[in-house]
Amino acid sequence: MTMKRTTDKVFWQQPLTYLLILAGAGGALLGQRLVFPQTTSSSQNSTQIVQSSSNNYGTSNSEKSNWLPVRAPISNGNFIVDAVQKVGPAVVRINASRTFSQRPNMFGRGIPEDFYGYERPRSRSGPVEQGTGSGFIISSDGKILTNAHVVEGSTTVEVVLKDGRRLQGRVLGTDSVTDVAVIQIDANNLPTVTVGDSNNLQPGEWAIAIGNPLGLDNSVTVGIISATGRSSSDVGVPDKRVGFIQTDAAINPGNSGGPLLNQNGEVVGINTAIIDGAQGLGFAIPINNAQQIAQQLIKGGKAEHAYLGIAMQTLTPELRQELNRNLSTNIQLFSDQGVLVMQVVPGSPADRSGLQPGDIIQRIDNQAITESENVQQIVQNKTVGSLLELEVNRNGQNLSFQVRTGNLPSRLRG
Repeated sequence: MTMKRTTDKVFWQQPLTYLLILAGAGGALLGQRLVFPQTTSSSQNSTQIVQSSSNNYGTSNSEKSNWLPVRAPISNGNFIVDAVQKVGPAVVRINASRTFSQRPNMFGRGIPEDFYGYERPRSRSGPVEQGTGSGFIISSDGKILTNAHVVEGSTTVEVVLKDGRRLQGRVLGTDSVTDVAVIQIDANNLPTVTVGDSNNLQPGEWAIAIGNPLGLDNSVTVGIISATGRSSSDVGVPDKRVGFIQTDAAINPGNSGGPLLNQNGEVVGINTAIIDGAQGLGFAIPINNAQQIAQQLIKGGKAEHAYLGIAMQTLTPELRQELNRNLSTNIQLFSDQGVLVMQVVPGSPADRSGLQPGDIIQRIDNQAITESENVQQIVQNKTVGSLLELEVNRNGQNLSFQVRTGNLPSRLRG
């Protein structure tokens, strides 16, 4: 989502790539959209999405016995087989139907119609498209975690269990900012996944993906955790508020919403995106982040995201020289390091606190800031209403500001 308003406070009009920190469960909102390879033909658009699910949640203490993760022992046999046997029964297929004109475009680009595994309507008399994604059961009473783009805008949602049962699903809530959704089906005593800790992942660990790529139910692929903490701008979706897990386990359209497992058969992520045309570049939402969002969706049907309301750019000596040559004489940059405020959204928390375009953020809560991703990570981990202490350099003078985070406005959520 690119936001450009004539009333915004902007001092640099050249075509720079910058990020708008508007949200907290992830941080940047304005800047490069998809940076996946582009082609001139919309039929060759270069992005792809996959899906995964994860974990057990509840809404009250009385329900916790239904969803608290229980670590099951792994046998001395093949650990991949053990993990799949443990988790497979809790992985589901999600068949969603939506009116063709209501097709959501999660990333603001002309994405091919089969991008999410959806098919065009075969006739004009029936403008309905069908799509298949994945999900996983997080509580024995029928709560299922998946991607928002799998079910958003759907008119009907059908959940197919591994035992062959087909049940109607009800969407409890979706969050386009993190691409997380929760579905409810009417069933009890269902198998559930065991949840791991995505904060403890290390590059090089085993990664196992289970899902329904291209309609091939309960397909299993294996790889490793390639990296953790990939920023939304690294992945090419700066409007998403997630530090992604990177994996080389093969994932394809239809995997979206399905679980990414560690070698113990614990869910550590939700498979979400791949870069089309590349090999071994898949991305998953960390389960710890997905849990936080899912709990909000289960409780109230929507999620909150902390928000500052600035567009920003990592400052370098080269950028400083370029800007000082082009900026008006009223604003000069006296530091080579920090994060430059490019734009302040009118009426935003940053605007109310007194931040201005040209300010260089150097510390937040006494933590040194050297890259825009630092600000993104800090904001996305804050709750709405949190107070941040910012130290900035303005025209060579060091100033301090207190900014209380707001809730990301719905118009900026994609």
